[in-house]
Amino acid sequence: MLPEIRGHDDIRATLARAVSAGEIPGSLLIHGPVGVGRQRLGLWLAQTILCQAPDPVRGACNTCAPCRMVNRLEHPDLHWFFPLPRPKGASGPDKLADALEEARAAELAARRADPWRASVPSDSVGIYLAQVQTIRRLAQPRPALGKAKIFLIADAEHLVPQESSQEAANALLKLLEEPPPATTFILTACGPNTLLPTIRSRLLPIRLRPLPEDDIVHILTTQRGTDLPTAQTAARLAEGSIGRALGFLPVDGEPGPLEQLRQQARELLEAIAAPTTTPRLAAAHAVQPTGARGVFTEVLDALSTWLRDLAATANGAEDRVANRDALELLRRLHQRLPAAAHASHRALLALEEAQTMAQGNVNPQLTMAWLLETLHRILSGKD
Repeated sequence: MLPEIRGHDDIRATLARAVSAGEIPGSLLIHGPVGVGRQRLGLWLAQTILCQAPDPVRGACNTCAPCRMVNRLEHPDLHWFFPLPRPKGASGPDKLADALEEARAAELAARRADPWRASVPSDSVGIYLAQVQTIRRLAQPRPALGKAKIFLIADAEHLVPQESSQEAANALLKLLEEPPPATTFILTACGPNTLLPTIRSRLLPIRLRPLPEDDIVHILTTQRGTDLPTAQTAARLAEGSIGRALGFLPVDGEPGPLEQLRQQARELLEAIAAPTTTPRLAAAHAVQPTGARGVFTEVLDALSTWLRDLAATANGAEDRVANRDALELLRRLHQRLPAAAHASHRALLALEEAQTMAQGNVNPQLTMAWLLETLHRILSGKD
């Protein structure tokens, strides 16, 4: 079963009224921060469109047969596409399309079994043009069961347009511009500018804002059974993203993926505060030299949170610290890095420069070695 939807009440009310009035656009873009609930809102909208008796304010009734099928991800008129790893050994468009459909079916089964998914970085996924061809094929027939057909294309910034013919590349554009009768396309992305302009211009944008911290705590405690202190810590670190909050929760007794990144960034901060260069060189050497650039960028993002927390601690604003469980550590590190109170802006600028370098071809180990030494000089007052 899909998790209960929570938050974004005004947007849901507006969409519910549009569905009731028969005014829902044929092509929409739901955009906002990673993990804020874009796909869940897209599924809710699909459910509302397919519902036998949608409420003009609350949307889907959640009890009729179509609603129950959507909740089980089994409605034949709801087609959910998302980025996937490229299958190995699939040569030719037809074989690739078949292999991707098999992978999509397997992933849907996994999401039925466990719909709670943490938002974690990945470098090796895409929405390939073979999938666009499949979408085009599925869009032509009339709805199989209900009154409408919905295509939810998640994380559409992962569209890979260069791997097929121009005809296939234009196929999605034509569908978005003139959807077949009784067909709605819902795309999700971080923001409009992450999409090709030709795609962006064909979509009605709907922006989602970060969820309130209390909403995330409520979801984690009532729907995931998380204890209150753990839920509060995860919600504070999540920056309004339920997907990110899930990444801080333990998995099978081990730290979650984002918690692991947070601890890596904590170790980097401790290396920055070390009096000698050796710990910083060792930390830089431990960085993966190739690949996993998304993970490397996430570590830098986590380090930026620690740097902001260090600055807040140094300036007596501990109520603004996200890593509240590490206040004692932050106080100790402030003693070693006395310039943190007034040089945090320079430290964050250096980190932004490292993030820019990470997007290019600069070796991550060299990038990290430069960054850690630069931050040590800035925050210790030696620069």
